[in-house]
Amino acid sequence: MTNHSPLFIAEVSSNHHRDLQRCIEFIKTAAEIGCDAVKFQLFKIEELFAPEILSKSEMHRKRKEWELPVSFLPQLKQSCDEYGIQFSCTPFYLDAVAELEPFVDFYKIASYELLWDDLLAACVKTGKPVVISAGMATIEEIDHALKTLKENGASDITLLHCVSAYPTPEHECNLAVLGSFRNRYQVKVGWSDHTVSSAVINRAVHRWEADVVEFHLDLDETGDEYAAGHCWLPQQIATVIQGVKLATVIDGSPVKQFVASEASDREWRADPQDGLRPMKSQREKFGVSE
Repeated sequence: MTNHSPLFIAEVSSNHHRDLQRCIEFIKTAAEIGCDAVKFQLFKIEELFAPEILSKSEMHRKRKEWELPVSFLPQLKQSCDEYGIQFSCTPFYLDAVAELEPFVDFYKIASYELLWDDLLAACVKTGKPVVISAGMATIEEIDHALKTLKENGASDITLLHCVSAYPTPEHECNLAVLGSFRNRYQVKVGWSDHTVSSAVINRAVHRWEADVVEFHLDLDETGDEYAAGHCWLPQQIATVIQGVKLATVIDGSPVKQFVASEASDREWRADPQDGLRPMKSQREKFGVSE
């Protein structure tokens, strides 16, 4: 098995309070804890929910307060570049694809939009990589989505196994799906986390070799989605990311040989002639100043 470290994506979702400085703090924090990318969401509730729902549901109307202003995009991209982290965003309406195109390094398609062929095709036609989550979907629906992406020219696809429950019980993760996805579709695969479980992320990486791990991040327990229970705090996820990245160093080379830190002890092994330490050549030098 080769050393493996996935791309870590911090999902800001609706925890930004429509505050540009808070958005930038998410980017800075994501970079500091070891993430490779940060992801926002671009939606307008009038183009997200049917009018019949908005007319009847105050809860859904209140999500207007969760919208990311399009005017933030240039600054978000600039901040990502300054902190050396990729910028991504999920488009939830067709025009959002074009609005995001000058700024994003890759598109993310949410599980809820997996069935929307026009949105999938629009993202692909920009020529940018596409990451797509498959929560709630049947295998037939995923087959269709991947076919749509490929027929429209997608060459860089990452398919995320996802359980669209917030939070997700550990016993429902079914991480073995990652192996099925890789074999069936011949694309990069990953895990979109809603568990806030280090055991789950470590298993996705070390057993199933996830190419990508996406997780929901909040800064301070005040984000609009934090109370639901599926968001990580920086200090929680930092330990997981550092552990995963350290593992690639720990694994090292499969060739057994002594390493630099052992060199000084080699001559203090038992001499094969009499079984006493150190080697005879070292005994003669012992106590002699150089």
